[in-house]
Amino acid sequence: MIKSGKKVLIVSDSSKSLIDFRGKLIEELAKKHKVYVFTPKILQHAFREKLISLNVEIFENNLNGSSVSVISDIHYIIQLYRLIKRIKPSIFFPYTFKPVIYGTILAKLCRVKVVVPMLTGLGYNFAPDKSKNWIKTITQVLLKASLYNSKRQRIVFQNKDDHQTLIDHKIISPNHKSYIVNGSGVDLEHYSYKPPNTNLVSFLMVARLINAKGIYEYYEAARIIHFVYPNTQFKLIGALDNNIDAISSNLFNQIKSGKTIQYLGEVDDVRPYINNASVVVLPSYYGEGIPRCLLEAMAMGRAIITCNSVGCKETVNYVTEINGFLVPVKNVAALVSAIEYYLLHPDIIVSHGLNGLLMAKKKFDVNLVNTEMLKIMQLN
Repeated sequence: MIKSGKKVLIVSDSSKSLIDFRGKLIEELAKKHKVYVFTPKILQHAFREKLISLNVEIFENNLNGSSVSVISDIHYIIQLYRLIKRIKPSIFFPYTFKPVIYGTILAKLCRVKVVVPMLTGLGYNFAPDKSKNWIKTITQVLLKASLYNSKRQRIVFQNKDDHQTLIDHKIISPNHKSYIVNGSGVDLEHYSYKPPNTNLVSFLMVARLINAKGIYEYYEAARIIHFVYPNTQFKLIGALDNNIDAISSNLFNQIKSGKTIQYLGEVDDVRPYINNASVVVLPSYYGEGIPRCLLEAMAMGRAIITCNSVGCKETVNYVTEINGFLVPVKNVAALVSAIEYYLLHPDIIVSHGLNGLLMAKKKFDVNLVNTEMLKIMQLN
């Protein structure tokens, strides 16, 4: 067992995720260990101050996780290699694709004792379509190279489907040390329960504005519902992503018009908006780990509607202690049906929300997830 006082290097492709998704884990690590982060530039002053207050040492870069730039990536690799050689961490924890691919290879070359790459969803990279995408092919080849079996490596997944997918594609083998945790977890104290409004039933979606998140399906369902229930409120939170799968300008303009959906843009704190919503919707087929917005909704006692897709389906119990609905991918009619059910049975919203809260406590509590993460890192 590794003793206390180790150096832990965390590498991400999003500075916002360090606090939003890993904040509580960093707090736990910082109690006994020296934590370093290598992250794209931190633009939020509060995030920087939070890390500094935890005595976390910050190193910044110009990585854009969703862009394709060979020169930028080479510069990033050089920076990260020099940082690993300088810090000499005992534990290396990268998450998301570029940090995992580049960082895991570098950490092994530098003989870091414990390398813990986390895949927070596979995105488009293993989508079952017939099109040949060179970016997808290169990503798969690089991922296989980075995750070659090693005694020092412990791969973390957020759902069992992603683990099986990598085995099926021969990226890893059943002999790899692999672990499955329940997403990033959710802080049940920060996202606290408040009874939903069932007198005026409203719906909220929180997602980046890319097609695979189901933006079009949500918009179409809202448009159809308004023919019968014209006063129903639909809200959308999320940034227009600089991504090859970004929604069309036509759809974005329709959303921004406010005639069907109230578009709120990107917000710093989703809690007031979840509080004001009766039901949270995410018709995603993106290739999620476990969607954080659904965990936050469950923690706050909201019924949820999502797709029967990888990652999303982990959040809905539809047999006993029902907390929401799973609808087929890209099926607007099924989404409309689920939305209409809540409009016709508003009393069910409260019980479904409480069941979701119970599920969050049993399965997705960030403290439970972090306990597992510390064991995997051999820091418990």
